[in-house]
Amino acid sequence: MADVYHKPTDCRIDISGFDDDDDDDDGDDGVKANGISLPEVTCLCCYEVLLDPTTLSCGHSFCRHCLAMWLQSSRKAMCPTCRRIWYGFPKVNISFRDLVEKHFQAEVARRRQNIMADPRIVQSLQVLQQAERVIRCQPAPPPVRWYPWLGPGGFFSGVLITLTFAAVVFLVYHWSAGDLRVEQLVKKPLGAWTPDEVAMWMENLGTWTSPYRDIFLKEQVNGRLLNALGEQDLLKPPYGIENELHRRALLNEVRRVQKLGFKRPQNLWEYKAVNGGKSLFLLYVMIDSPRLSILYMYFFDYYDSFLPFIHVSCPSAQKKSSGDEVPFRNLDSPDWRQWLSFAVQFFLLPYQLSYDFVWDWQDVHYWTSRIIMWHCFILTLREGQILWSLRSRIHLR
Repeated sequence: MADVYHKPTDCRIDISGFDDDDDDDDGDDGVKANGISLPEVTCLCCYEVLLDPTTLSCGHSFCRHCLAMWLQSSRKAMCPTCRRIWYGFPKVNISFRDLVEKHFQAEVARRRQNIMADPRIVQSLQVLQQAERVIRCQPAPPPVRWYPWLGPGGFFSGVLITLTFAAVVFLVYHWSAGDLRVEQLVKKPLGAWTPDEVAMWMENLGTWTSPYRDIFLKEQVNGRLLNALGEQDLLKPPYGIENELHRRALLNEVRRVQKLGFKRPQNLWEYKAVNGGKSLFLLYVMIDSPRLSILYMYFFDYYDSFLPFIHVSCPSAQKKSSGDEVPFRNLDSPDWRQWLSFAVQFFLLPYQLSYDFVWDWQDVHYWTSRIIMWHCFILTLREGQILWSLRSRIHLR
């Protein structure tokens, strides 16, 4: 039992050799300072002690001036090490900076003095500071709010979907509510017209033809007979058109139809009936590139599309006073005032030309014209916003 409680007088272990090794490690070129190793506070760009360490969203830290020079040279908001995009504006890690300056004070002071003497680095820091000031002045986006009653199964969501569906049906109805029988005349040759279609053609000319429509319908005048009628035939019975002005106007319209072979489009929707594919192409192209589509009409579709477009969008004062209400018939060359007005709007407000063009067709399709004019207004605002954003980016650079 005495051996159990025996306490030896000397049970110490000599660790002097281990202490010497530790002392050698601590004194090896100053790799550690108060438990902090130099690689832990080294910039991954310049491989020196961090100066104003800036931590990115990915977790990597760099010198402030190294990050500024990297951003100025690459023009990309990405980490130089892992190439991840960082969001927000990088800020100086204050705690990390105080820790580095406390344990590596001499090295930090030497680096700061050398950096301030380099004008290229100072300029990059000024650019970074200016960009930070611009970004901070921008208002923060409003917080996103979620209302359950607006969700996919909410009451108001169902109401909005119903109203949208009703609006689409309403627009489709008004788009197809035109007189399709009259629109068929712009595609049907004159020799194939029936007596009813001849009567519709005369009704489309104006109210002055109302006394003669019944006579033509009673005599069963079709397209071939209409093509053979002359001025003397119209003067004799059974037609008996004694008004010389009416006879001359009717014959002029007959000659125009004879020359073309079909009824000439007199409004926007009759033009759509004749040129369906071209109208759809111009509609889509006009949304994103109105200037290019107008140039296309000028070079490749001058008589059928461009002349009606410029005569309606930029009317001449002389032609307004003449009372010409059918611009699709007007194939005269525009005067210099029309070209001047067109050039100004072409470069500054191209959607205004489309707005003015559709304005004259409200009596044909009221709601469709209104929707197109509203879209022209929205697209003009979008183009102004794009130009303003480009101006801001150029100013920042």
